[in-house]
Amino acid sequence: MIDTVGTDIPEGEERLRLDVEDGLGVLTLCRPRKLNAWSWESTRQLGLFADRIRFDDSIRVVLLRAEGRAFCAGIDLTAPGGAITGRSGAERTRNYYEGMRWVHERFRAFAELPQPVVAAVQGYCLGFGFELALMADLRVASNDAVFALPEARLGVAVDAGGDLRIAREAGAGWAKFLALTGRRIDAATAERLRLLQQVVPAVELARTARSLAAEIAANAPLAVQGIKRGIDAYADAGMAGALDRVAVNAALTLTSEDSREGFGAKAAGRDACFEGK
Repeated sequence: MIDTVGTDIPEGEERLRLDVEDGLGVLTLCRPRKLNAWSWESTRQLGLFADRIRFDDSIRVVLLRAEGRAFCAGIDLTAPGGAITGRSGAERTRNYYEGMRWVHERFRAFAELPQPVVAAVQGYCLGFGFELALMADLRVASNDAVFALPEARLGVAVDAGGDLRIAREAGAGWAKFLALTGRRIDAATAERLRLLQQVVPAVELARTARSLAAEIAANAPLAVQGIKRGIDAYADAGMAGALDRVAVNAALTLTSEDSREGFGAKAAGRDACFEGK
């Protein structure tokens, strides 16, 4: 089950960590042994931190980063409470729909923070990880970063609007190319598609991303936040309605037989055989 009530983060269960230093809120994905794989609990914690950051005047810019060799390798298939249940297929679909709406609300709280968000991306940035990075205002990646939306290969829709954000940044054709094929692209290609603002050697990632965040933090906070709101209002026109359609698609595909086949095939290391049901 999704925890929609709790506001604490038990010791040892941290998916993210927030440190405030020199005007920056450094938000770190902190499960490197799991390649920072994402779960319902990760989403809950992201929402909690977004609420904390929003009204903290000491935080002028958020620096989103990750520990270890990957930014986020996608969904954590081993996380407890991963599957949503229901007494019937219809109820399970409805519960998934509400679950995805809940996810979108938490992601929206993060994406719509008044403070700009700078993401520093290294290694694997797949699925939910790619979608999270796309919610940042600016993205800096190391030259070893790899990006993909592999959901269609697993029999499910792209869950959190990453394909919509790619369409916004790179155009509908590239969004369809990446989401429909599930292909991986390197950092140079992502930069060419305007999904990244900078690509740097891995050893320079932390310094470059922090320097960029500090440069923005040195500017007038009210002006910076107003600029972000204005640009987002233009770029995200129609996003709310599109995300509701995403939630419907996610609910239908997550409860399909194809999704069970897709995840089962991946776990078994074989090719999936989808039947459209």
